[in-house]
Amino acid sequence: MPLSDRESRVCDLIRQREAALLDDLRLHVALPTGGGNRVALTETLDRFAARLNALGADTSLCPSVPRPSWLFGEQSSDPPLLTHVFHRCGAYPLTREILLAGHIDTVHDPRGPFRELTVASDGRTATGPGCVDMKGGLVIGLAALEALDEVGARFDWTVILNSDEETGSYHSARAIGSEAARVAARGGLGIALEPATADGGLVVERAGSAQFVIEVQGKPAHVGRDFASGVSAVHTLAQIILEVSAMGDPPAGLIVNIGPLRGGTATNVVPDSAAAWGNARFSNAELGDRFVHSLKALDGPRKNGAIISTRCSFGRPAKPMTPEVERFAELVWNCAADLNQPLPLSKTAGVCDGNLMQAAGLPTLDTLGVRGGGLHTPQEWIDLSSLVERCQLLAITMIRASTRPG
Repeated sequence: MPLSDRESRVCDLIRQREAALLDDLRLHVALPTGGGNRVALTETLDRFAARLNALGADTSLCPSVPRPSWLFGEQSSDPPLLTHVFHRCGAYPLTREILLAGHIDTVHDPRGPFRELTVASDGRTATGPGCVDMKGGLVIGLAALEALDEVGARFDWTVILNSDEETGSYHSARAIGSEAARVAARGGLGIALEPATADGGLVVERAGSAQFVIEVQGKPAHVGRDFASGVSAVHTLAQIILEVSAMGDPPAGLIVNIGPLRGGTATNVVPDSAAAWGNARFSNAELGDRFVHSLKALDGPRKNGAIISTRCSFGRPAKPMTPEVERFAELVWNCAADLNQPLPLSKTAGVCDGNLMQAAGLPTLDTLGVRGGGLHTPQEWIDLSSLVERCQLLAITMIRASTRPG
């Protein structure tokens, strides 16, 4: 259907701000928010907070929840920043509330050489740390809210910003789930500002993700003098790895990946301890439960005397297509069609905070960010035309989604 007068004004306003969108992206890409860099994370949050507060938002802070100590990776003694929640709710009770979620962290080394936005000579694309995942999404999310407010398209909304999505959102998951449940109880909808798929599409179904560790306790011995009395934890772990890998069934929707590994202290000592960390992806809750049941069945002593113990954490539940998500996706698809933007629908084994939002009962779509590719690599790039196009799509989606069904 044709755009309404208000929708057309919003699109024109966003188009006029094309240069400002690029400037904003350049600013935020230059803030190195990877590696838990608190200085850059704080400045990013302060900049977004100032703009959201100018729109009438109230700010609340949610405390961090400790992540499991056994997870692979450095356990920082310096807790992450609090999750920031910005509410503009209650002023427009006849609207349907929208929860916008975004993460300000990246995977990139804040001290590395990949530090700024570099526009290609043809002006069509640019590279930079986090330009597409997800600083581009954050930039268009803020711009869309500002443009909507300027033309008087006002509705109840909440914006939640976290700084640990790239490490699993363990610190912020409780806050995300709590806000999503609250908005769901009010009949609202969720949008996570993750980038579009490689073909510019919209993900309507995601796998779930679980982190796990396999630990083996053996018995040490001198390799030359007393080898037979030792129990190699490394040898046992190698056998276990094959068993756990065989639990995977990719065609059915269960992926099991193992690595990194740790074991032994010296080549002339039978290793008495070893461990392997891994990640499982599952297309539905039943597959996830089946994997964990099979994994836990390994716990206990082996015939050779080694002792196995496993631990598992469901970081992100599976995000299936539900009737509510299907209706929401149809609304977005229609918005894209009215803007003459192709919008293929797809599913992925990737996970994001959209999984947490929908698990809390909130119908959520999570690839309404910008177009690009090379995520998590030094070649991360953005299609610069998507700054305007996806900002327009996001704005029109929020206008229509926030209108309660008659």
